[in-house]
Amino acid sequence: MESPRSGPADPAAEPPLVPVAVEQFVAAAAMAAICLITFANVVVRYVTDYSFAFTEEYSVFLLVVLTLAGSAAGFATDRHIRITFLVDRLGPSMAHRVELVVTLLSALLFGLLVWYGSRMAWDDWRFEVTSSGLGVPQWWYTVALPVLSAAILARLLGRLVRLLRAAGGGRR
Repeated sequence: MESPRSGPADPAAEPPLVPVAVEQFVAAAAMAAICLITFANVVVRYVTDYSFAFTEEYSVFLLVVLTLAGSAAGFATDRHIRITFLVDRLGPSMAHRVELVVTLLSALLFGLLVWYGSRMAWDDWRFEVTSSGLGVPQWWYTVALPVLSAAILARLLGRLVRLLRAAGGGRR
């Protein structure tokens, strides 16, 4: 659902330069893999009385990938979750300023996730940490956090550029 403040003539509502097809594909692939793992686990449990409980580690990782890829697509298309109860009651100029601040704060948050997630993945690699369930290198999982957070950060910076361009054009 589009925001009441953005319409087709709004430059801040213009589509991103880089299509969101990559994020959508990653999210769809993660969802498909989760569904296949879960379905296989249910079928095998009923047919053989054996459980694929070890696959929970993969499912949790894929759920994180799905969430972050979906977030990147949501920020890119300006369809992310937000509470607009108060902002919708502001004038267009003030609402635009609030949107700029929120986008900047979101970029700061994901910038911190890139930084600290990179450090965590580096530590997992350096200290050869293995996962508790399958014993695979933990950095295989933790590297997804800074990589996908960087994708979200790039999408937020693109949104910020479009918002600033809209403010400079006097459209808000």
